[in-house]
Amino acid sequence: MPARAQGGRADGGEAASAGRFASRRAVFVGHDIYRQAAYGRLHPLAIPRVESVIDLCRALDWFGPADYVESPRASESQLVAFHDPEYVAALRAASASGSVDAATRTRFGIGTMENPIFPGLFERASTAVGGSIRAAELALSGKVAFNPAGGTHHGRRARAAGFCYFNDPVFAVRTLTDGGAAPVLYVDLDAHHGDGVEEAFASDPRVHTLSIHEAGRWPHSGEVDDLGGGRAVNLPVPQGFHDAELDFLLDEVVLPLAERIAPEAVVITCGADALAGDPLTRMALSNAALWDAIERVVATARHAVVLGGGGYNPWTLARYWSGIWARLSGRTVPSKLDHAASAVLRRLSCDLIDDEDVDPAWLDTLADARTREPVRAGVVALRDRVMPRLRVAA
Repeated sequence: MPARAQGGRADGGEAASAGRFASRRAVFVGHDIYRQAAYGRLHPLAIPRVESVIDLCRALDWFGPADYVESPRASESQLVAFHDPEYVAALRAASASGSVDAATRTRFGIGTMENPIFPGLFERASTAVGGSIRAAELALSGKVAFNPAGGTHHGRRARAAGFCYFNDPVFAVRTLTDGGAAPVLYVDLDAHHGDGVEEAFASDPRVHTLSIHEAGRWPHSGEVDDLGGGRAVNLPVPQGFHDAELDFLLDEVVLPLAERIAPEAVVITCGADALAGDPLTRMALSNAALWDAIERVVATARHAVVLGGGGYNPWTLARYWSGIWARLSGRTVPSKLDHAASAVLRRLSCDLIDDEDVDPAWLDTLADARTREPVRAGVVALRDRVMPRLRVAA
């Protein structure tokens, strides 16, 4: 196993802020089920995702003997602790038969272009839930747990939505609260509003949610005045949202909120669609800025779970999530990848991205260069609208 990082970083980022809980053993939760073809050829998620992260980390020799934990599959009894039993049964039946009738499609949102039926769907979706439950259990034992297959934050109790069949972040949060870790702060860094998680905990005083997402983007929710039962903070940011603006909101909103509520646990969804280069969104973050943000949020609580999320550029996603694992596990990101690691990235492809638009840096490096642009007035205005409410709540 490579030596732990010492001194300065080689990953293009800034040193993470110190915190009481910054130094903990990290565990990666994964499974080979994600190597199976899924979603159908033309779906935005029909690209290599979790498997590429695992392959890249293995090529970099970033898994020690106890670092990688195989994800269990959530049982139906576990799934119905949040999801409607009829919905779970309908999804299982549709997955087994490969088809769904019109009434079931209309009622549950499955078998659509958005949420297609494909072989192994039920097993794949329930494994993502099992991975997030296991990640939360590991977090309760004192580890920082990373489940990149997690982050299906749009799933509703009785309906699929936004490529999400179940809502695994809900299970991570519930596992933490059931284990006595409360309050929980859920932070969503995906380009899309974390609507399903906010809705699930709108009436639970133990859970606070915060979502930074692109304004005007599907699901067209998460406005600043959306309070989600009184404990939701929503920051709809403008297109082109960049590193300095993320730093600003982290310093001015996210960390002050964490200080106010003093969470026992944090759950973070880290959608790669917030990165520059994603074909379906228009945010402009570097992975280095997001790595810094994740480390700083993780350091605010005794227990921490880090999940994946969206992301439709296989190169930027693999680099980002592999770098998350490096940061959480204390490894140094190399300035240039060796042949074996570069080969993982060079074999990727994506119908949504033309060959000429593939940045050469995506093929032989992990870290993006941080951008240095001024914070725009619209982002400052978000802080100014949110913080007075938080101070009153305090």
